[in-house]
Amino acid sequence: QVQLVESGGGLVQAGGSLRLSCAASGRTFSNYAMGWFRQAPGKEREFVATISWSGSITYYADFVKGRFTISKDNAKNTGDLQMNSLKPEDTAVYYCAAHNSGRPITTIARQYAYWGQGTQVTVSS
Repeated sequence: QVQLVESGGGLVQAGGSLRLSCAASGRTFSNYAMGWFRQAPGKEREFVATISWSGSITYYADFVKGRFTISKDNAKNTGDLQMNSLKPEDTAVYYCAAHNSGRPITTIARQYAYWGQGTQVTVSS
């Protein structure tokens, strides 16, 4: 089992920045790839970014490319999502997730075995 706890959400004005953190405990986090997903009210959960277990491979949804950066610190058992140039449409609950499915990265939510409880990000216009 891997337990994940997100932090760092909050209210920010459009154009601002937030840094989300995901703290992992339980099994060796370095063995797991990590992803970030988000869910806005009335919408389905969607993929945001993912990083391989070693941190050497990253992949982003088109709508965050150039604005968000995913990172992973296996020594500290943490993963971060740096979000810059935030837009009102980025408002959502953000979830970190972990998998060791054998694929270095994946954008498919059902392939992630472990999920955090989510943290609210609200971007005002």
